[in-house]
Amino acid sequence: MTTQLQHPQTGQTHSRQLGAAQAAWLVAEREITTKLRSKAFLISTGVLLLLVLGTVLFGGISSKMGGFGGETKVAVVAETADHVNSEAFEVVKVADRAAAEQAVLSEKVDAAVVPGGDTPVGLTVLAADSPPMSLVQALSASPQVELLKPTTENPMLAYFIAIAFGIVFMMSAITFGTTIAQSVVEEKQTRIVEILLATVSARTILAGKILGNSILALGQVIAIAALTSVGMLATGQDLLLGELGTALIWFAILFAFGFVLLASLYAALASLVSRQEDVASAVSPVMWLVMIPYIAIIMFNTNVKVLAIMSYIPFSAPVGMPMRLYLGTAEWWEPVVSLGILVVAIAIVWWLGARIYERSILRTGAKVKLKDALAAKE
Repeated sequence: MTTQLQHPQTGQTHSRQLGAAQAAWLVAEREITTKLRSKAFLISTGVLLLLVLGTVLFGGISSKMGGFGGETKVAVVAETADHVNSEAFEVVKVADRAAAEQAVLSEKVDAAVVPGGDTPVGLTVLAADSPPMSLVQALSASPQVELLKPTTENPMLAYFIAIAFGIVFMMSAITFGTTIAQSVVEEKQTRIVEILLATVSARTILAGKILGNSILALGQVIAIAALTSVGMLATGQDLLLGELGTALIWFAILFAFGFVLLASLYAALASLVSRQEDVASAVSPVMWLVMIPYIAIIMFNTNVKVLAIMSYIPFSAPVGMPMRLYLGTAEWWEPVVSLGILVVAIAIVWWLGARIYERSILRTGAKVKLKDALAAKE
């Protein structure tokens, strides 16, 4: 690729031949700057980041308050004060049972614990119309429990984490993948690509588009991970953040490579059509490759066998492997193997995608059939 450069002092211009890597970077810069100048993109990204931060903060604060209604207020007398955990409940000391009953009936407290009752624990819980189950469970005499398949994870927490991985993967992949597809068709429709091909190869253009949008997509994922970490630290969820640390790092790494895989398909399939109206139908196969992992990670978020299979399939590895790392069901070497498989898949898909792109990008009019693009002569 030849470019015109201007001397900073003399003002004279001269030509310089750029290598393929430099030319691809120029295309990538164009993709990045065009996107960053878009107000719609900046506003949507800002709203997304605020929603992520707000959700994390709200979840952390809500969990500290014991749910949406705040901490359960419990009245205790002197004999029962030691039986109620003051860290789990808001304890209100009263003089006797009569005072405890009055506090419950006047709704000053949610419940009261007084001595007596025909139970092994020798305690009675007073409540107005329904017993607070968290308090009942805390005071119950439970049998010894032995777990044959022990896990330290909360099923509900695992479910929400699976949703988070799935949504971030799906939204980022679809947003920037669609951007690549629309850009390819726009350049083909306006014949700008013909001008570009006069100075740079089709594969270089494709590489630049994928590189630029991959940087933007990875930047968005890193920003989400950073805000999530800040929100957790701000709400005292240090332990959960520690459990998620390795999973978040590998999610970013696998997403970066996984998006290159998807982006190659988005660009290749979009080059088969010449109108923006046809983009959605052209890239629909890739949309399914994004949606299926999103649905699967939510449905099988604690299924060890299904997650193990997902973590080695290139299109689902960015969500399957991080989930296994969080659950503690993956060995240290498995993410490396998964990444290796993903790299091999990228090489194969890139070769096919580049072949389709360079043989279809100049063919306007009716949609180019996939078999024709693959079989076309150079």
